[in-house]
Amino acid sequence: MMGVTFEPIGRSEEAVRQLDAVVPAYQEVYAEPPYREGHQDVADFLVRFRRQTTRDGFRLILARDADEVVGFSFGCWLPADTGWWSAMLEPVGEAFVEESGRRTFNVAELAVRRAWRRQGIAAEMHRRLIPDLEAERITLTMRPEPEAAAAQTAYATWGYQKVGQVRHGDTAPAYDVMVLSMR
Repeated sequence: MMGVTFEPIGRSEEAVRQLDAVVPAYQEVYAEPPYREGHQDVADFLVRFRRQTTRDGFRLILARDADEVVGFSFGCWLPADTGWWSAMLEPVGEAFVEESGRRTFNVAELAVRRAWRRQGIAAEMHRRLIPDLEAERITLTMRPEPEAAAAQTAYATWGYQKVGQVRHGDTAPAYDVMVLSMR
């Protein structure tokens, strides 16, 4: 992690201005297995990113080595009327899926480029993304094992527990839904 700096960005306009720096990192990380994303996936990411920057509580953390973005993480609050939990493959209960707009913070992305992995950068970005949240829980999704074994291990070490799986679309892969209790 020597030489890596972390830059918090909480304003939507500034986050959008950082897209040119974030996209190369996104392309590199998500071109790898198990994702194998291409041009359309990157275009979809750009739309999602811009939309998410307008959501309540949006935060972005950039990890830089000099001027190069080597990792990024961002998230926002799940709104009270969210459909986040509706794609769960197994029901988890009405009380579990109830949202207030300040109950659950969603980590939408957490990615580190290959050459900078296993240096604690992901853990530091995560720590900086959620330090002062008065959330009941943090949630994120990830590819299941064995596809994402290293990420599974990291999230478990940070205290996340799997609560089920979600599929966003008929042809989309299943993702594990992880939750970190903050209380």
